Amino acid sequence: MCRRFERMLVDENKKNEEKNEKLLEDLCECYLLLNEGISSELSSKIVPCLLKVALKKEENEEIQKEVEIALLALNNIESVAFIEQKLYMKEITEIIKYHQEHHNLTQLAYQSAWGFLIDRLGIDKSLKEVIVNELHFVRDAISELEYLMKCVDWTRKKEEERRGRERRGKEAKEVQTIFKWLFILDSFFEYCTLWSEELVVLINSIVKVFQAARENNREISVFCVHSLRDAVKYGSVKVEDLLKGGAFDAVLEGLQLQSLDEGMSFRGLNYFLIVTRKMKKKTDVDDDEMEEEEEEEKNGVNKDETEKEAKRKELKGKVLEKIEEEGYEDVITSFHEMFDFLNRKYYDELSLDISDYFVNV
Repeated sequence: MCRRFERMLVDENKKNEEKNEKLLEDLCECYLLLNEGISSELSSKIVPCLLKVALKKEENEEIQKEVEIALLALNNIESVAFIEQKLYMKEITEIIKYHQEHHNLTQLAYQSAWGFLIDRLGIDKSLKEVIVNELHFVRDAISELEYLMKCVDWTRKKEEERRGRERRGKEAKEVQTIFKWLFILDSFFEYCTLWSEELVVLINSIVKVFQAARENNREISVFCVHSLRDAVKYGSVKVEDLLKGGAFDAVLEGLQLQSLDEGMSFRGLNYFLIVTRKMKKKTDVDDDEMEEEEEEEKNGVNKDETEKEAKRKELKGKVLEKIEEEGYEDVITSFHEMFDFLNRKYYDELSLDISDYFVNV
C-alpha cells in the first residue's frame, strides 16, 4: 500500500494545472501515517505540502482537524530522516509562535508540531539555539505538562470491570498526549545539552506527573523515571538539578510502593546507577568536556578546580545520604557490579564477592 501511495504521490506532483491539492494532502498524510521512513526526494514534496495545511489559521472545528492530522503525520517521520531546514524551518517556527500567542491549535496538534521539530535535533544540532532560546521549548513543555496533568482524574481506575471489553486498549486523550510529551522530552534530553535554569522546573514537572500517575498508570510513571535517568545520562541536566527538582525523593518513594513491579524496580535502580556513576566524575559534565577541563588544568587555565571539587563532594554527600537513609546503598552497589559483570569479556577478572552482589540484587 505504501508503494501505491508513493506512485500516486509522484504522479499527482507531475501534474500542473490539473493537480488535485486535496488529494495530494490526503496522499501525503496516508503515506506518513503508514510509513515512518521517507526519502529526501519524497520529503521535498511531502513536508512543504503538509506544512501548508498546518499553517491554516481559521478557527473552526473542520480546519482544526485538518491541521491536527497534518501535524500528526509530520510527527511520524522517523528522527533519523534528514530533512533540509529550508523545507520546514520558517513554517514550523511560525506555527509554534502563532500558537504561543493565539492558542489556535489543539493540544495534540501543538505537541505534534514540537515533536516534529525536536526529532530533527538528532541529525541537526544547529537547531538547539532556536528550540531553547527563541521558541522556549522548556517553558512550553512545563506549561503543557502542568495543564494536561490537571485534566486527568488520576484516582480513577484505569479500567472499570464492567466496561473492560469496551475500554480495553483505550486511554484518555490527555493521557496519550502526556505520554507523547514524555517521549519528546526523552529525545530533547538525548540531543540537546544547552542548559538553562528552567530545566529544574521541568524536572519538577516530570516528578509531579510521576507522583500523580504512580498508583494508577504504571506505564507513565515508569517512563517518567526513564526520562529523569536520560536527562542526567546525556548531560542535559546536572545531578544538582535532579536534587532541586525533587527527583531523588520521588524515585525512592516509587521503589517503596507495595505495588512495585519489575519495570519500576529496574528503572529506579538504573536511575541511581547512572546518577552515582555520574558523580564519580570530577565534574558533572560529559566525557568530552572532562577531557577539555583536564587539559586546561594541566596548562594552569582552570583556577576554580578546588571550589568545583568541594561543591561536587557536597552534592555527592547529599545524594548518598538520601540513598543510605532508605537502605538502597548495597542494592545500588550490587547494580554497579552486575552491570560490570555483564560488560566484561573475561570472567577471571570478576570480583571474588560477585555471588554476594547477585544475592543483594
